Amino acid sequence: MCECRRLTLLTVAFSLLLALCMGAQEAAGKQHPQAITSAANELAKKVTTQDPNYVIGSQDMLDISVWREPDFSRTVPVRPDGKISLPLLNDMQAAGLTPSELAAELTKSLNKFVTNPQVTIIVTQINSQRFYVLGEAARPGAYTLIPEMTILQALSNAGGFTTYANSKKIYLLRQENGKQQKLSFNYKEIIAGKRTEQNIVLKNGDTIVVP
Repeated sequence: MCECRRLTLLTVAFSLLLALCMGAQEAAGKQHPQAITSAANELAKKVTTQDPNYVIGSQDMLDISVWREPDFSRTVPVRPDGKISLPLLNDMQAAGLTPSELAAELTKSLNKFVTNPQVTIIVTQINSQRFYVLGEAARPGAYTLIPEMTILQALSNAGGFTTYANSKKIYLLRQENGKQQKLSFNYKEIIAGKRTEQNIVLKNGDTIVVP
């Protein structure tokens, strides 16, 4: 199965899980929130590691494997300055590169010490891509943003709403070109299949406000 098809299937699976979680939360209140969040995070990790176009960011966790070279194989964090540290190689730029691009850079550097190095890099934890949910959500806070996540999926990840929420007046705040945009989101319309264009894909740093 090609990587793009695998990513699509995992994203669809994640969407179905979050839709089920939202329905369960509305029917039975805040039942098992930790289990819901844990399952969502596991699917998020799978989607992330299967995305060849993911751009590494600061504070992400990387699993670096060099075949038959355990001294160079390890899990490392990307520092706030965007670099990682490895034995003999010292600091290397990681942020701004895809896993395959970073693997190519590491292969070049390791050629000085290892014969024909074979490097594999997997993003094991995304900490650089975040969105925020504020207001009358069941679990407001900062969340990991996975590829192609929509507002509806994000709200489900946050556990739905409190009894005081006005789900018709939700809005999203987004910084674009130095200016703040305010985009409306009517949950009642979305679940009724109306004006589905409101259910946009999130970007890093987006804030969803539930009044």
